[in-house]
Amino acid sequence: MTELTEITVIGGDKTGLIANFTTLLFERGINVEDLDQAVRDGVFRMTLNADTSGMVCTKDTLREALHDLGDDLGVDVQVRFPSDRGTKQIAVLATRESHCLEALFEAWANDDLDAEISVVIANRSDLRPLAEHYDVPFHDVGDEKGSPDEDELVERLDQYDADLVVLARYMRILGPNVVFRYEDRIINIHPSLLPAFPGAAAYRQAKEEGVRIAGVTAHYVTTDLDQGPIITQRAFDVPDDASIEEIKSLGQPLEADALLEAVNLHLDNAVSVHRGRTSLREDADAPAYQLGATDEAVAANPDRPVDGLARALDGTDGGTDGDAGDDGEEADEAETTPEPSDD
Repeated sequence: MTELTEITVIGGDKTGLIANFTTLLFERGINVEDLDQAVRDGVFRMTLNADTSGMVCTKDTLREALHDLGDDLGVDVQVRFPSDRGTKQIAVLATRESHCLEALFEAWANDDLDAEISVVIANRSDLRPLAEHYDVPFHDVGDEKGSPDEDELVERLDQYDADLVVLARYMRILGPNVVFRYEDRIINIHPSLLPAFPGAAAYRQAKEEGVRIAGVTAHYVTTDLDQGPIITQRAFDVPDDASIEEIKSLGQPLEADALLEAVNLHLDNAVSVHRGRTSLREDADAPAYQLGATDEAVAANPDRPVDGLARALDGTDGGTDGDAGDDGEEADEAETTPEPSDD
């Protein structure tokens, strides 16, 4: 299977950007395999995957030509060839909570992380001692109120050549200028079973809504808050009288666990993203990962009764017109309601 070169273009929205870059590639014998573009808050993003195996120039020449075109058009260009690096570089974004960062550092120190943690970037200085303990550069890009300077954040991510950005309880929303540069390469951990309780104070929301089961979700970051493709989830029971702090204490170990597994899934190239959903690749070792509930929890769930079991036992064939279809809707309604198009 041919490995593709990824080209990302970020900048102000203007006419002709896509045509300029695809023409440059065509003239050098490069076939575009996939192209996706979007505009958010006036920021244009194009992610292009191309087969450069038959190009009629060198990698350095192509990289220089793309950067020169970007300078002419007033946009930033990132080029990632498959052979650029053997070991992936992780940039961790954090604020004050240490548990997820600790889990990442511990896995890295134990050689359980197939990547290097090259930098910790934060909007507060609280976690500097933890980064220094592991001899990892630490940069505080926040002001006195914790508001981050996203231009400096982008510069630091570029400086440390980040392949993957991990939000280890980073308590700020990333703007499109960051998200577009690292699409499907930013992983966040959120303290709820998304899509329930998005946004701030998720544990508080869970308590106020009186849920019996709460949880955590690791997902890819998009420009839509807490709506990115879900990678892993963990769940836990919420006692009747649990305080918010007690709920946090139950959830935080699972936050670290789910985040670490999501990072490993990404590094192992075991998950793919399509139309806003993740799925395990066919060659992935599925039993090696706990995407959701544990095997013990699954085994404890009842498996009977299920719809149609009685008919199967007495040998009766399919149901009548009034029986429910596979999706739980009435059969006659399902037959007359058109399915939505893929558009």
